[in-house]
Order: sequence, then structure tokens, then C-alpha cells
Amino acid sequence: MEGENQVKALLEYNPVHKKVPVLVHNGKPLAESLVILEYIDEAWPNHAPRLLPVDPYERAMVRFWANYLHNQMLESLRNLFICNEEAREKALSELHEYMTLMEKEMINFFPKDASSIKQECLGLLDIQLIAIFGAYKAQEEVLSKTVLDQEKHPLIYSWVSALMNLPVVQGNTPSHDKLVALLQLFVKNNQASTLVKHRV
Repeated sequence: MEGENQVKALLEYNPVHKKVPVLVHNGKPLAESLVILEYIDEAWPNHAPRLLPVDPYERAMVRFWANYLHNQMLESLRNLFICNEEAREKALSELHEYMTLMEKEMINFFPKDASSIKQECLGLLDIQLIAIFGAYKAQEEVLSKTVLDQEKHPLIYSWVSALMNLPVVQGNTPSHDKLVALLQLFVKNNQASTLVKHRV
């Protein structure tokens, strides 16, 4: 689908948020990335790898931290790209505080050895980390700020680095230059939108 057909389909399948991602299964649409991932895990219980643990407590904890990553850290990262230079340091500090808390409280979820991470065993938290920090080098180039600091957050850094080295991730990740161009376009469009609002 292209152009108007894409817009029409998006409005039809996700009339609330009017944005991707949207999964259509058996003619029924689902929106929001976390909802889609959990649905996939439950709709195909025999698939491998399982995105969520079988144990109810571990499953609940993964859901908790997945929501933390989505609602706190992803939102803070997004703010870095939409705020002005004056507010950017505050936004970066907030993101790093969330990362510090994550390393402290989520210690049992971190891989004991980064080399143990295999693409056959990727879970919900792995996917969330790739989505948020997989483009951290491009993010840092566009922002001229350190987003993922190996010294401040060694656990997150090693986890993300190991994930980004997996062939399945590398094969589905846009090039660095393309990521930089997309982020620059996002910043430019946001600045233009903010300027229009101020003129109205």
C-alpha cells in the first residue's frame, strides 16, 4: 500500500492513535508495540523463542520493566529530540537517572554474561532495548550528547552492544547514515511544527 491507501488503512485499523505499529491478525487490528508483542506471545504459545517467561512472577516482572522502558525511558529519549537546547541537558539528566535506577533495581534481569545472549532466545526486554537504544550512536551524533555511557551504565551498555552484534539485529537495522538522516528529519520537522504553533 502506498500514499492515500496507507493513510486510509491506518485510520481504519488504528483510529485512536492514528500511527504505526499496527498488527492485523484474522482481520482484527491491534495497536501499540507492547500490546502487539504480548499478543504474539500468547497467540502462538508454541513458537520459539518465547517473548515472556512461563513463570507467572517472572512474566509479571518482565511486563513491569517493559512498561518502564516504554513509558519512562523511551519518553525521556524522545524529549531529547523535541526540546530546545536549554532543556536538553535536563532531559538527558532525567534519562540517565532512569537508566541508573534500572541498573540498580533490575540487576537480576541483566544477562550474567553478554556472550550468552543468542538470537534464538530474544525476549520482550531485548526487543525493547533494541528499539530504544539500538540507534544510540546515531542519536549521539545528532544530539552531540552521550546517550549510552559505558562507564555510567555498564550493564545496559554491554546488553545493548551484545544485542546489536547479533546477525538477526544487524540484518534488520538501517545503516548508521540512514538513521542519522531520519533523526535529523525528525528534529527538523518538530522544529518547524513548533515554529508554526508559536506563530498561530
